[in-house]
Amino acid sequence: MYLKYYQPVDSKGRYLPYDEFQYRVDSGLEVELAWAMTKVSRTSQYMKLLHLGDDGSQCNFMLTPMIQKAVSHADRHATTGALEWMSSKIGEENHFEYLLNDLIEDEAISSSQLEGAATTTLIAKDMLKRKRKPRTPDEKMILGNFKMMKFAWDNRNKPLSIDLILEMHREGTDDIENDKYTPGSFRQSDDVAVVDAEGEPVHIPPLACHIEERLGKIVDWANTYHDDADGSEYIHPMIKAISLHFSIGYEHPFRDGNGRVARSLFYWYMFKNDYAAFRYIAISTLLKAAPIKYGKSYLYTETDDMDLTYFVEYQCGVILRAISNFKDAYKKSLNDIETFNNWIWESGLYKKLSEKQKVVFQVAKNGTAKYFTAANVKDNLGCSYNTASTTLNGLVDLGVFGKQKKGREWLFYMLDKQEIQGKWKS
Repeated sequence: MYLKYYQPVDSKGRYLPYDEFQYRVDSGLEVELAWAMTKVSRTSQYMKLLHLGDDGSQCNFMLTPMIQKAVSHADRHATTGALEWMSSKIGEENHFEYLLNDLIEDEAISSSQLEGAATTTLIAKDMLKRKRKPRTPDEKMILGNFKMMKFAWDNRNKPLSIDLILEMHREGTDDIENDKYTPGSFRQSDDVAVVDAEGEPVHIPPLACHIEERLGKIVDWANTYHDDADGSEYIHPMIKAISLHFSIGYEHPFRDGNGRVARSLFYWYMFKNDYAAFRYIAISTLLKAAPIKYGKSYLYTETDDMDLTYFVEYQCGVILRAISNFKDAYKKSLNDIETFNNWIWESGLYKKLSEKQKVVFQVAKNGTAKYFTAANVKDNLGCSYNTASTTLNGLVDLGVFGKQKKGREWLFYMLDKQEIQGKWKS
């Protein structure tokens, strides 16, 4: 009767923690014995990862159906090659690039909101697109995250180092509340803890006195070659990236901003291993939607002999949904371009638009951006300021855009579609 529990996952392929497992044991059986059977099965399939904490606890994990599925999806849909194929398939690279820039902002904003930033997504996007200076600490946090993501991309070809981790933290937290964050410096005391919604400690990080030594071991592990698929120590890059994410959250080397650095290091390692599409795959948007599950995935690992499978599997579930959202955005872009092209051709508008006006109009119609300025069109289309200004004013002259002055700059926006169609019919 107990042999059915001698397997790492249940009949539905779920890698259950004890607090869920105990309610699924058949009536009349001893829960502890059934759990022991499951643990023995899992232990026999463990793969070693890295050592963490003051006592150098060994972190292990095993491949579950969820993890294997996520790894497969990342390999098929999130590599640099897959991104280049999407760009060629869509046929309008300028429009696709505008869409991708929008997705980069999603991660920076959601990662900040996950840690308490109160600024709305709409306001945050407006700040990043218009490149205006942040006005509040929350807006500074979002801008810091945006800079951190750029730092991760720009430094993707460097090996991991203590200095790179410190610089990443400084990039994301400088000039927010320096006394609170101490940008680019490890914590010097042990008066920090991860707390739950009620303020109760759920994780006490390892001692501050050996932070640099412990992080040095993590750095060495990250820089160790684990890519030989024929070797016994092969670890898929995405598993290593998720492990780096966990390690920073667990070690908690900074007074604040640990979560942002952890997620940025995940992205950095994915970029480093040629998964360029992750620039546009926002995991924090989904983590923000279920922060309690995110926190529990840490706790399950810590309270079950550092079995990292819980955290890896949860992150893989998030990654699967994030890749799916990315693919949906791509498919929607394809469909919208086809519908839009039919409309502008039938209306006669097509012959009136320049190539750059077509791109801006398409982006506006999709809702990818609500407001446009000559400065952000210049950056997104890679043209001069005068060309960008002429492009936008030409859309106003054609009766498809309106404009209003805000401060020293003009904001351009698409008119209501019915209003546009009414003008062209007349």
